Amino acid sequence: MQIIYNIAAILLVVIALPIFAIRTMREDGFWERLKQSFGLLPPHILDPVAKKNCIWVHAASVGEIVAASPLIKEFRKEFPKKPILVSVVTNNGYAMAKRIVKDADSIIYFPLDLPWLSSGVVRKVMPSVFLPVETELWPNFLKAARKYKIPVMMVNGRISDKSVRRYHHLRGVLKDMIGTVSKFCMQSDIDAQYIVQLGAPPELVTVTGNTKFDQTYTDITENEKKILREEMGLANCEMILLAGSTHNGEEEVIFKSFSRIRERFPKVKLIIAPRNIMRADEIVDLAQHYHFRASKRTALKEKLTNQHDIVILDTIGELGKIYGVGDIVYVGGSLVSHGGHNILEPAAHGKAIIVGPNMFNFKDTYALFSARKACLTVKNAEDLTQAVLRLLEQPEAKKAMEDETLSIVRENQGASRKSAVILREVLEEYKRKSTVHNINKSDDIIENIQSYLYKLVHGETKGVIANIFMRVLYFFSFIYCQLLDLKLAFYRWGVLKQYKLDCHVISLGNITVGGTGKTPTAQRLAVAIRDMGYKVVILNRGYRAKWKGEVGVVSDGEKIYMSATEAGDEAFLLAKNLPKVPVLIGADRAVTGQYAVEQLHADVVILDDGYQHWRLVRDLDILLIDAINIFGNNYMLPRGTLREPLNHLNRADVCLLTKVDQADPDACNIIKNTVKKYNEKALIVTSVHSPKYFVEVADWYKGASTHITSIDSLRGKKVTAVSAIGNPASFEQTINDVGAQVIESVRFADHHDYTMAEMQIIMDNAIESGSEALIITEKDLVKIPSEFIHSSRDLPVYVLSMEIGFIDGYHEFIELIGTSLKNKKR
Repeated sequence: MQIIYNIAAILLVVIALPIFAIRTMREDGFWERLKQSFGLLPPHILDPVAKKNCIWVHAASVGEIVAASPLIKEFRKEFPKKPILVSVVTNNGYAMAKRIVKDADSIIYFPLDLPWLSSGVVRKVMPSVFLPVETELWPNFLKAARKYKIPVMMVNGRISDKSVRRYHHLRGVLKDMIGTVSKFCMQSDIDAQYIVQLGAPPELVTVTGNTKFDQTYTDITENEKKILREEMGLANCEMILLAGSTHNGEEEVIFKSFSRIRERFPKVKLIIAPRNIMRADEIVDLAQHYHFRASKRTALKEKLTNQHDIVILDTIGELGKIYGVGDIVYVGGSLVSHGGHNILEPAAHGKAIIVGPNMFNFKDTYALFSARKACLTVKNAEDLTQAVLRLLEQPEAKKAMEDETLSIVRENQGASRKSAVILREVLEEYKRKSTVHNINKSDDIIENIQSYLYKLVHGETKGVIANIFMRVLYFFSFIYCQLLDLKLAFYRWGVLKQYKLDCHVISLGNITVGGTGKTPTAQRLAVAIRDMGYKVVILNRGYRAKWKGEVGVVSDGEKIYMSATEAGDEAFLLAKNLPKVPVLIGADRAVTGQYAVEQLHADVVILDDGYQHWRLVRDLDILLIDAINIFGNNYMLPRGTLREPLNHLNRADVCLLTKVDQADPDACNIIKNTVKKYNEKALIVTSVHSPKYFVEVADWYKGASTHITSIDSLRGKKVTAVSAIGNPASFEQTINDVGAQVIESVRFADHHDYTMAEMQIIMDNAIESGSEALIITEKDLVKIPSEFIHSSRDLPVYVLSMEIGFIDGYHEFIELIGTSLKNKKR
């Protein structure tokens, strides 16, 4: 059934392309709507909400936006730090949202329900929850929500008789759609019964009431009423009849009735607000046929006059307030077979309301108001005439209707607050169960794959399949190695051009996959060179940076210009920890290096993770080797973890062994012998990563160095270690070495972007396990949502600050750098 639906959807879009083209030429703003509907959302619109665990509220058009506006106000109160995204389908809905929804961080057009579009937009936004308003269920979008494990909660749910019949035809697709929704907040008992009839589990269905009872955007003061009357040339009329949301065929009935009413009350004026404002000129002509003078609202704004009997409201989004100007209100769509429109907007103003018999789209609201004699039902022009005349001639009857209308509104307010409370429950339940399950399941899959590959490449997995897989990996390793050697040879032969900068170039890198301590080493090296009196700039590739371009200035040494998301975690961390040392990002270090020389007047540039960046000529190559991991398993990717074969050690001027204090006693000798085998001239230096202090994450961001916590303060404490780095075991070993007890370890893939839900789950699990604190790395800190960092937390979260300490060869190392710099300067 889904395939049939998708084929039909695609065909409809193809057929509609000529219409899209015509509307693009004729309608202002339609091109922007069309682009967004096809998933081309401008970055500046998505930036406030994308991948920030936003609340996504989808309201198709004007009516749904009216229903959503009080909901969004309550969501903002309940979740003050969560971004809110609102999506609409129509131009009128978009204009209305812009006008009345002040608490949204972004407003967009909803993507067309095509499979690749829905999935792509959901992947870009990744909200914490999706909230369709009323009956906005779209198969492909809900399928994408299932794919990305996003909870869906229907709010202000409404199901008409027609919708029940239509949805039944979708069968399997309907089952998937209904099965995606975590909670159904319905307007009435009838709507609740219908959604259960369509397949919703009764335990997931609740009646919250209609949020339109809560809307306040239509509130209007007496002074505002006076101004509106004057603007429409109605200041001196005795009474104003208002026909709202009228459809073709109703205006004739209204004009016939108005003719009779004017015979008895000649100073009564009429406002007509057609549902489709494009019909305004047609209604002006129709009024002339009935010998009435009609003026459009837009024309009256330009030229004030009272020489008219009827005002045609041809503006978007004003009707809600203008209902407050009317004395008696007829709600359209009810004398024709459309099914009526919502009577709650005029009800909010306490108006006497008249409707036709066709109110099946709002059966519950209509039944409520009719039962309490708060609205009158008419069948034709004669009935409408008599109803209006009775109210005009009997002010006490009109007053009784108005009082009862206001009573009903007050009694039924609170649906939006209920929905906000339920949303918190849904998110908390999803966090406890679904999200925990999904994260654990995802982690289990990743860990199982990583464990299998580790055992496979280290020869611990045996069998026919393992042997075949190993041969395949070895074949690709061989090809990769040959291509690597060929590329390097091309640089040496001059086939590929190398660029030389007018400054001293130092590369810092490794030949294995995984963490070796490049970032803290780059910091220590930059400080040492800076303190020698040289202007040093760090060039980072900006791995996983959101910023795209040739040269990105993360810091100019005085001010940080990018966030961790924009710059990538490593580059931001360098900028944060290195005052007076500019940090640039860009894939081509020849380009960023040239910028550093020309714009920042660099004497020295450090290529962070630059050992394989052969495009740029360097004066000094520093190769980091992890003493814990040595050279991986001595095989090239993907058979092993080597980026380059071991004979490429011959390019290094310095081989810096890191974490030697955590390594096996024989490891350093193995590394030194291997280096000497391929490179007798390289200086070998050994170092350790020493913990300096702990600092609470909020204080780290403030730069509050006075709030540091000594290393000994957590001695004997039970802690949870959280990391997404290349070598988490080393981090956890360091925590244990300072005397803390790691009772739980949470590991994610390197450079993982944490979500608020994940951090809350980690916090909850840490509390349950008896942990007294969470400990993270500086690299992880910059990827944790600020909402979590600055929230009220049950446990402290400390970042472990590390520094590089040298053991052997440090003085020779510094002397080598100094000599190299002086030679370059000469």
